[in-house]
Amino acid sequence: MKRDSEKSSALKHLPNLLSGARLVIAPYLFYLLWHHQNKLALAIAFVTGWTDAFDGFLARKLNAQSRLGAYIDPVADKLMLSGLIVTMAIMRVIDPWLAVIVVGRDVLILLMVGAAFAFTKIRSFPPSIWGKSSTAAQILFVLAMLIHLAGYQDTAILVPLKWIVAALAAWSGIDYAYRAVRLGRSLAPRQ
Repeated sequence: MKRDSEKSSALKHLPNLLSGARLVIAPYLFYLLWHHQNKLALAIAFVTGWTDAFDGFLARKLNAQSRLGAYIDPVADKLMLSGLIVTMAIMRVIDPWLAVIVVGRDVLILLMVGAAFAFTKIRSFPPSIWGKSSTAAQILFVLAMLIHLAGYQDTAILVPLKWIVAALAAWSGIDYAYRAVRLGRSLAPRQ
């Protein structure tokens, strides 16, 4: 019985370990991309993408949601995704303006979250439907670009995906800013 309890306790750390592994692997993935080792970069991106889905499933299945996991998982995801987009922009594989829009949106969100932590008691920042849509489009675009760079796909889908990413990133940034202003006004003392 004690052994089962220890095993269950150890398994509860697995979701956070998977998220932490993505944080550690991200710079290596950028290195591979930079050095045109595109097939290996694609394989690692694919595996890390599945670990992202798997760690969430495990956390729910094992009832192992944690405060650390709530922070580390989205940070790992954003680092991986934004880092790939920035690396591709520096390499001129994608348009630099697209990276500015995507990363600019993320910086805006981080600034709003930081301000909320500093000046309010708000500690929960659920993503909007537009934010989730933007992230999904970015994932599809980055995967399509990695598949193309690895030599498995032509560029036909990349142009529409690029514009979808740009539009959703810009719109979700505007939506988050609007929600932050509205929330700020609702928390301001009434006169």
